[in-house]
Amino acid sequence: MQPASKLERRVVTAAEQALRHKRYVSPLDVLTGMGWVPLGLVTDWRQGRAPHLEAVAAVSADRLADALQVFRRWVASRGLRPSQVEYLAATRDRRPLRFTAAGDLTLELTYRTHWTPADLPERQQERLAGRQSKPPDLVVVQPLKAFTCVGCGRTDADMLMMEDAGPACLTCADLDHLVFLPAGDAALTRRAKQASRLSAVVVRFSRSRKRHERQGLLVEEAAVEQAERQCLSDEEARARRRERDRQRRAAADERFQQDLAERIGRLFPRCPPMRAAAISRHTGTRGSGRVGRSAAGRALDPDAVTRAVVASVRHEDTAYDELLMAGVPREQARERVRDDIDRVLERWRRPA
Repeated sequence: MQPASKLERRVVTAAEQALRHKRYVSPLDVLTGMGWVPLGLVTDWRQGRAPHLEAVAAVSADRLADALQVFRRWVASRGLRPSQVEYLAATRDRRPLRFTAAGDLTLELTYRTHWTPADLPERQQERLAGRQSKPPDLVVVQPLKAFTCVGCGRTDADMLMMEDAGPACLTCADLDHLVFLPAGDAALTRRAKQASRLSAVVVRFSRSRKRHERQGLLVEEAAVEQAERQCLSDEEARARRRERDRQRRAAADERFQQDLAERIGRLFPRCPPMRAAAISRHTGTRGSGRVGRSAAGRALDPDAVTRAVVASVRHEDTAYDELLMAGVPREQARERVRDDIDRVLERWRRPA
């Protein structure tokens, strides 16, 4: 399939990126890769805090349907193999998750279909199917303000589990025998979770980032003790592996930023090389959430690269930041500097 429209290019870029990295691709992978469904809000939906996926999307249901139609055509052109995946909520009842407000059966089935290469070995196919169908973790919340337990009426508990009737304290949720293991040591967390017969992820809402963020786990005390002994026994080997991984990531980031700077130079031949390098470093920083780290950005999609350049010009070559500081609303400020941005881009696009 040769993408023609901007929407088709964005869908195909996100789909190809997911397929390369995960060996399968789903509609949800595409929509999150495009930025149409923010990952933080996907977590809220998976944890039962949103009625359906459309409720947390950044675009309308019609736009989502348009993207899925493009995705289906791309899947047909690639000859991928379908498999149905059960999406369950991270609640005690493990109820099925809904994707659409209307409950459209065709769209619901489309969302629940994952696609893998036809030549994927059967054993890998089975491993993927098992991982995709694994029930989600139970979720416990550290609330930002006091709550009243729907079971016992307690108001001084520091954690809650959302149930259909409302918030329940850990005692009423039958989780009060577990201990809290803070996040920070990945090996300890992984091993404690594996050893614990019952566990729950602990999250807290971040007002600045507008999403729930992981704080740690609730696990059995014996599981923590067993995990601590295991971590002590191979601490040096894990430290060496972490250093190797750090060096590998640093080298990969440097290569990507060089490729991104070269892509900017091809799209904007008169953009100064030092400026292109600065843009690539800024937008391509790992973990920044900027356009350079999106699926389209990592694939060096022209639209994504152009958006990164536009963002740089807006802040560095116009009065945009001064307008914001003066209290001008963001959309009005963007409209005021649009012509200035276009003039810079036109100059940079001229052949060298």
